[in-house]
Amino acid sequence: MADKPSLPKILKLQKKFPCYNTMAKIGCCQGDKVVLVNPREVEAIMKSVPRGKLITIYEICYKIAKRHKVKGSCSLTNGIFIMQAAHASVETKSKLAWWRTLKASGFLNEKYPGAYNLQIKLLKKEGHNVIKRGKKYSVQNFEKKLAKL
Repeated sequence: MADKPSLPKILKLQKKFPCYNTMAKIGCCQGDKVVLVNPREVEAIMKSVPRGKLITIYEICYKIAKRHKVKGSCSLTNGIFIMQAAHASVETKSKLAWWRTLKASGFLNEKYPGAYNLQIKLLKKEGHNVIKRGKKYSVQNFEKKLAKL
């Protein structure tokens, strides 16, 4: 989770970027300015989500892009940082409420500590209704519970 002195870095989005398809889905086009940030910037946004509220990776990307005055923020690296922050929080017993950060469309992250089980338990403890959708889980009506950051 250590910051790198070379980041944040603003780049022009190219089709060869691993995150290109996801970035295109959220409205970025080839040539748009996008930012790569340090893990601590992602973690700070996760920490700002209050009890009973949620955030998705997309909201994190939008917030970072807005802060850096660019079209987008790399969803791939942000997703990696989100997962690292969750695991580091459990290992170090920090107070980061990582379970409030969802994947796109309100889905839970199967790669979080304890797979789905721990995230479901912690979300239910905060009053969220978790439903099974196929083989995955999501928070029912998650849109209504998104944090205003």
